[in-house]
Amino acid sequence: MTTAQALVAFLARQYTERDGRRHRLINATWGIFGHGNVAGIGQALVEAGNGNRTTHRMPYLQGRNEQAMVHAAVGYARQSGRLSAHAVTTSIGPGATNLVTGAALATINHLPVLLLPGDTFATRPADPVLQQLEVPYAGDVSVNDCLRPVSRYFDRVTRPEALIPAALQAMRVLADPTQTGAVTLALPQDVQAEAYDWPEEFFAERVWQVRRPAPDAAELEAAVRAVRSARRPLIVAGGGVRHSAAEETLAAFTAATRIPVASTQAGKGALRHDHPADVGGIGHTGTATADELARTADLVIGVGTRYTDFTTASGTLFENPAVRFLNLNITGFDAHKLAALPLVADARTALEALTSALAGRGYRVDPAYETEYTGAKEAWEEQVEASFTTPDPTARPTQTQVLGLLDALVTEEDILINAAGSLPGDLHKLWRTRSRDQYHVEYGYSCMGYEIPAAIGVLLATEAHGPATGTLRPATEAHGPATGTLRPATGTHRPATEAHRPATGTHRPTNGLQKPPRPVWALVGDGTYLMNPTEIVTAVQENLPLKLLILQNHGYASIGGLSEAVGGERFGTAYRHRDAEGGFTGPPLPVDLAANAASLGLRVLRATTVDDLRKALAEARDAEGPTCVYVETETPDTVSGPPPAQAWWDVPVAETASRPAAVEAREEYDRQVAARRRHL
Repeated sequence: MTTAQALVAFLARQYTERDGRRHRLINATWGIFGHGNVAGIGQALVEAGNGNRTTHRMPYLQGRNEQAMVHAAVGYARQSGRLSAHAVTTSIGPGATNLVTGAALATINHLPVLLLPGDTFATRPADPVLQQLEVPYAGDVSVNDCLRPVSRYFDRVTRPEALIPAALQAMRVLADPTQTGAVTLALPQDVQAEAYDWPEEFFAERVWQVRRPAPDAAELEAAVRAVRSARRPLIVAGGGVRHSAAEETLAAFTAATRIPVASTQAGKGALRHDHPADVGGIGHTGTATADELARTADLVIGVGTRYTDFTTASGTLFENPAVRFLNLNITGFDAHKLAALPLVADARTALEALTSALAGRGYRVDPAYETEYTGAKEAWEEQVEASFTTPDPTARPTQTQVLGLLDALVTEEDILINAAGSLPGDLHKLWRTRSRDQYHVEYGYSCMGYEIPAAIGVLLATEAHGPATGTLRPATEAHGPATGTLRPATGTHRPATEAHRPATGTHRPTNGLQKPPRPVWALVGDGTYLMNPTEIVTAVQENLPLKLLILQNHGYASIGGLSEAVGGERFGTAYRHRDAEGGFTGPPLPVDLAANAASLGLRVLRATTVDDLRKALAEARDAEGPTCVYVETETPDTVSGPPPAQAWWDVPVAETASRPAAVEAREEYDRQVAARRRHL
């Protein structure tokens, strides 16, 4: 077998197992072919797909942009609970370097993806070859070395037999919850096609156990003492809760202790929005309820969180002089942050142990504290409702009103995907999460262009696996009734006016789905859409029922607001023609993103008013094929817009400037930064 054929055959036989359930580790391979992989991995995929040499088929998915293929693989891995992943193959040169952004996103978010970039000839028959970077001081460097700092494991396979240890190490890292992220095997194009007599044992089915490490007894006892001594404890739930499938365990812990739970972007959904202990997002984009609790907390219990600057409000949020931290985390690196007491363990295992250890010692927060945070939660819900209200059905909606209309429509089955712009902040503060996997906001790298390809990956995962552990139940009886009820989805609507239909008419090919996938929404602004719309074509090709919601606000609205706050005066953030002085204050650019989406094969529903949008969203949700809803949003006023930020975020302001806006912004910056503290 060639090296490429051997690699594909090997990958098709790798499995993960956790809690007695087995999953195929590499479930498909994305690829764009060029001279650096077409005769190697490309030919091997043809053989694997046709059943030659092996009965283990390797499905192939055709992408349009290399970065987007990685995003799709990441979306698949997150929806699959990190137990199953995709591989991505590219040619050499620009195809390989296009992987870098996606690799960084995967590694930062601890999500597994296997990257297989083609590389220049190992045998160097001609130097340089097409798309080779020549480095005068080193003969063994190629552009693929750009992937080293953003990969959790990197190897260049310069001989066929070197694939054996490299492939085994790659699987080990992908399946390890403490190390997983992007894994890169750079494959020289001549080595891919070279034949070798492989040992049969290399192709045996192999199962990689995904561990649930238990806490150390001494660390557990210290954690119990810390919790029992706390009077105003607060849990910060991070993405580790989701990765560990620890939501029900967390709910049981809060039922026993009544400790409130705030969530990071990655942790939102750890509890349902209507669970009494859920106080919403925390930090710069958090709720007033969660942030005020954080300011007065004497013990912060981090569960699977990295404590980014958005969570800690750049080190200004946890104001109580007596505050201490207890971190439940599977990695020692994160468990020791903020000088915390570490409880290094799997999130679910650690919560189970802590719940059990506290059970016989009668710990529960003071009823007055519980009354305080549940009352604050109800007050915040009134602000959410005000932001979502649409008093005039004939008006153009604001961004938060768009979210309100979507909130009224969805059920626990729907999944929302977002990553960048002002939407993550609004969603973190306002969205009512109904299931453990409904809220899919990538905010570790906050990468524009993630949403559309990630939605494709999520759709593929929901078909392959279904909900990772089902949907979260409402608050348990042990914790009392939920503080609110879910509003029913809106009723039947008349079809919205269709601006465009696909050129292919009504005929659509089957995508081979075994059951209808869950409704998956990709929420994008115009800036994000223009970054990476290419995988719309993939959704059309696979007939995946993507629901794409485009919010047109003619520029970078999020950075525009930030620019104004830090003295940048919104410079360079609007999509407008130049004015007479050369600035960008002229009329909006005549860009028609709806027409663009339609040209790529989507069915597009245009909405101009609140009432139009309500109908279009309902029609898109029911659609069996890929559908786009396009709406221009109104700039909100102080009444209809979202609540302002409840905590600070450190974006340094010019220390000296001549323009008044920057001078005033620096004065405010100096006032805020004075509150920062080191937790030692």
